[in-house]
Amino acid sequence: MKILVAPDSFKGSLTALEVAISIKNGIKSFSKEIEVEILPLADGGEGTVQSLVDATNGEIINKKVTGPLGQNVNAFYGILGNGQTAVIEMASASGLPLVPEEKRDPTKTTTYGTGQLINSALEHDVDEIIIGIGGSATTDAGVGMAQALGVKFLNKKNEEIDFGGGYLKEIETIDIKGIDSRIKNTKIRVACDVDNPLFGKNGAAYVYSPQKGADKDTVKKLDENLRHFNKKVKEYLGKDVNEIPGAGAAGGLGAGLVAFLDAELETGIDIILDTVNFENKLNNVDLVITGEGRLDGQSIYGKTPIGVAKRAKKFKIPVIAIAGSLGKGVKKVLDYGLDSYFSIIDKPDNLNSIKEKSNELLKNTSEQIIRTFLLRK
Repeated sequence: MKILVAPDSFKGSLTALEVAISIKNGIKSFSKEIEVEILPLADGGEGTVQSLVDATNGEIINKKVTGPLGQNVNAFYGILGNGQTAVIEMASASGLPLVPEEKRDPTKTTTYGTGQLINSALEHDVDEIIIGIGGSATTDAGVGMAQALGVKFLNKKNEEIDFGGGYLKEIETIDIKGIDSRIKNTKIRVACDVDNPLFGKNGAAYVYSPQKGADKDTVKKLDENLRHFNKKVKEYLGKDVNEIPGAGAAGGLGAGLVAFLDAELETGIDIILDTVNFENKLNNVDLVITGEGRLDGQSIYGKTPIGVAKRAKKFKIPVIAIAGSLGKGVKKVLDYGLDSYFSIIDKPDNLNSIKEKSNELLKNTSEQIIRTFLLRK
């Protein structure tokens, strides 16, 4: 019998690799004869770099870059085991947690550091870069990212505009002649799980900038600035990026990546599963065990367990999910490929205690799952 263990991380508690090892240990504690392969996964959000590096025996690269407020921050990215693919989480360079709550202001925050990570990844002669764009502190349409890669955004005085979404209205000309020439030979895949346009009532400013510190007047200003940005992109690059699904993701970074890097916006979990050749891992597998920290009705929207289940179901392989906790609407997941789900919580307890015992709880739960599964044999 062969089992594939392919979970996401339990955020704030265990990495995807640690989750996978705990599940494997639970299975092996029941029977050492069962073949278990582990495959740590992610959905393009937090933990994606670590999961893909762990899954492919790659390496983490630490890099000091310009943070969202213009200060230096310690960021990172990964080079996967094939040596030809880099993976970046924009949040490590330009994320909201890097900005103290009292200083959050999307008129000033920049994606420049994300561009520096892309530039650093290019130094490794990669031919593909995967970028997860969740959790941004910015609404600058990726202008900072493009500036770091050599694009110039000039005002009426022929001077470079300042950092932040508040200065997009000053763009008079866009000069892409200086963009890093290596970009054109590098495939850019963007893990993007929202379909918001760049501007408008469902766009980057109105939907996401309030959580980044924008009041009502600032939201309106940012939306107008994003409209101006799109107008200038059409004028100088011949592209209308507004209606591209996901253009408004990460404060318009989705639009900027398409406009300047010819990136492809894709569902995060699908990028990850393709990158690790997931379907090849299903050969001769009798059961797949997946999981994430919290399983609920929202998990059907691009989360790891559902992505795993959909792929496994193509081969009629049963899939069971293990979660730290179960939330509202969790039964919906059963309509999307999962055969059953389990929580690791074995008794009423506080969150910190549960986190401390996660390894043991995962081991115990997975042992009981395999005992139950084998009853059908």
